[in-house]
Amino acid sequence: MTPRAFDAACRALQAVTMDVQWGEDHVYKVGGRMFAVLGPTEHGVSVKVSDIAFEALIESGTARPAPYLARAKWVRFDSLAALDDAEAADWLANAHALIAAKLTKVKRRELGLLA
Repeated sequence: MTPRAFDAACRALQAVTMDVQWGEDHVYKVGGRMFAVLGPTEHGVSVKVSDIAFEALIESGTARPAPYLARAKWVRFDSLAALDDAEAADWLANAHALIAAKLTKVKRRELGLLA
């Protein structure tokens, strides 16, 4: 996946914003809460995952615990280029859904995430 494709996949999700933080990191948020971080090329990409996905990805060696965020079940893929576009888009959609689900009902309604 390219950085441009990653950005497009994130922005295709509902109510997403992006901020540049911590130097050059592109931080994607829903309702003000992070769900994905795209670092400079050498820093890879980090996403929020479910507890089961966290264990599976770490055990298989596909990803590693994300620095500073592992306790919240975030993983880091060291190479964005090594990720398949469809698979990465799935990880992003799941990360977005996990974070959006933790927002208050009022906030989700404001963002159009609730009917």
